Amino acid sequence: MSEVELYEANAERRRALAVVAHPDDIDFGMAGTIARLTGDGVAVAYCLVTSGDAGGDSSTTTNEERAREREAEQTAAAAELGVRDLTFLHYPDGRVEVTLDLRRDIARVIRRWRPDLVLTQNPERNWERIFASHPDHLAAGEATLRAVYPDARNPHAFPELLSEGLEPHVVPEVWVGGGVNGFAVDITDTVERKLAALKRHVSQVGGREDLDEMVRAWASATADAAGLASGRFAEGFRRVVTA
Repeated sequence: MSEVELYEANAERRRALAVVAHPDDIDFGMAGTIARLTGDGVAVAYCLVTSGDAGGDSSTTTNEERAREREAEQTAAAAELGVRDLTFLHYPDGRVEVTLDLRRDIARVIRRWRPDLVLTQNPERNWERIFASHPDHLAAGEATLRAVYPDARNPHAFPELLSEGLEPHVVPEVWVGGGVNGFAVDITDTVERKLAALKRHVSQVGGREDLDEMVRAWASATADAAGLASGRFAEGFRRVVTA
């Protein structure tokens, strides 16, 4: 196994932005990492491409009601991790595509928040765990990477952003989720906060009695893949230098 870089606090990493497709994606994929970042003094914001209006197989509420419910759940989950700045782009759940409009809207959030770090989803399909490769996840990850480079930094991309007073911004690094690809974050000390955030998504996990066991098993397997000692928990990423 190749050597895996482990997260360390960095004083130059002051602001971070997580961009994902749905409410609960952050909390399943990177909540322990978000808790590490906020605990180290990093100001974190979220950008949710959809409001999860098509999520929840047993729900009989309207899409509008479901969207409001899931936005409230995500807001409560974010607060568990010390995050209070959330942007919902309101794209339709289940129909996200890598469009110029989406790239512009994510670039707008990047220019407003001006992060030193962006975290997002993997744009590459996972053939072993197909449910991890929801089309919205793939599209959100790809659109985010295109927004990071070139859109957010290019003054000639989407000139309407300049007219809104949003100057170009260069994001120095991106952490792409979806497994250990050379970079991991030890979340042993924050796994309880991850679980607390996940449990705020009542509409999605309220009936799962095995949630704690499942999440701990995933995080344990990730820690093993990262070469951490037995009994540790981790979340994995690909760290991409983008400056």
